[in-house]
Amino acid sequence: MANRIRTQQDILDKLGITALNPMQEEALTVIEKTANTVLLSPTGTGKTLAFLLPIINTLDPECTEVQALVLVPSRELAIQIEQVVRTMGSGFKVNAVYGGRAMSKDKTELKHTPAILIGTPGRIMDHFYGERFSKNSIKTLVLDEFDKSLETGFEHEMSEIIGQLPHLHKRILTSATQGIKVPDFVVLETPAVLNYLKDGKASKLALKTVLSADKDKLRTLVKLLQHIGNEPGIIFCNFRNSIEQVSGHLAKNNINFTCFSGGMEQRDRERSLIKFRNGTCQVLVATDLAARGIDIPEMKYIIHYELPRAFEEFTHRNGRTARVNEKGTAYVLQWEKERLPEFIKKETPIDISEKAPFKPQFWETLFISGGRKDKISKGDIAGLFLKQGAINKDQLGVIELKQDCAFVAVPRSLATELAAKLTNTRLKKKKVRISVL
Repeated sequence: MANRIRTQQDILDKLGITALNPMQEEALTVIEKTANTVLLSPTGTGKTLAFLLPIINTLDPECTEVQALVLVPSRELAIQIEQVVRTMGSGFKVNAVYGGRAMSKDKTELKHTPAILIGTPGRIMDHFYGERFSKNSIKTLVLDEFDKSLETGFEHEMSEIIGQLPHLHKRILTSATQGIKVPDFVVLETPAVLNYLKDGKASKLALKTVLSADKDKLRTLVKLLQHIGNEPGIIFCNFRNSIEQVSGHLAKNNINFTCFSGGMEQRDRERSLIKFRNGTCQVLVATDLAARGIDIPEMKYIIHYELPRAFEEFTHRNGRTARVNEKGTAYVLQWEKERLPEFIKKETPIDISEKAPFKPQFWETLFISGGRKDKISKGDIAGLFLKQGAINKDQLGVIELKQDCAFVAVPRSLATELAAKLTNTRLKKKKVRISVL
């Protein structure tokens, strides 16, 4: 394979990482030498890289079949891992397959068989039934966030898939939760367990209670957001219709937000996360689907608009802030007649009457109708906006490149003008449409 990156340092340089953390160092050593590994580590500590590095070290560049299979509980996690592998620049082909996108796209991509295949259990099972690739060379299996896959009802599919892998030599299970029973069908014999869930470090999470006089908490939620200021954060709800109620109220109060839930179309979910990541929207209103397994940056805060129903949900929500070495705040919104679950420590309610200074929304997202399959690179997009768009580097925000499209953040004041000016221009050999998302 051409242009293969051969060393671990090359990959880290490509990812912009100066050194592995202790968990990743130990995982690299143990996974390479051990048949069965269970890796337990909090959200945001780099488990994806911890299992990808040893996997890539074991891949055979001469093999033209799938060699490693990664099963994940959500579409977003599949996309996230695929992007990490691509960014690593190892030279090995990778594809992610998942429900919610056209099967025809999967079929087209799988004609050129990847070395690493990532997918949700249901969609992988569909491809197994369709016999779209050989399973004989799959020697490594990763069950990423395996407890979440079990929670979401994928046990039958995972059992079927594992039963059809006759030549497995290595099994890697990861989770951010402790004490999950591993089903017998995984055949996890005498695994090495790397437990970094309790590493002795003091948590930098501040837990604060906010009392609401109203049962629906909507007015209190807006007051809290005005008190925090427009920092990036997540509002967690238990139900999809709660998201609709919260969204309507935020819109009435001119608070910039986007939504994320299992009831949304996959394309809309992806675009919500893009707008959240690039700063176009600073508040994400979400169900527990956003508590883990999605690619978003470190949060300054999260809000429990509706109280979590279980300790695990509480833990994973809180894990979206105060990650690694950062500080963060989890706000518990409590109706004054509402009882807190036992796992939430009662705190003295805080005063949220003081408002933070307001900063106007700066970024807007533009959609570009060309992507990786058109041989378009991020450099090509940057060049178009800097040269033909005549903006400066400070006015060019985050660029996200997908297989068939791209997204770029630009100043809101320039977005409509840039879209009109640059639409129907050429990127590589493709004439692209550019519009405000």
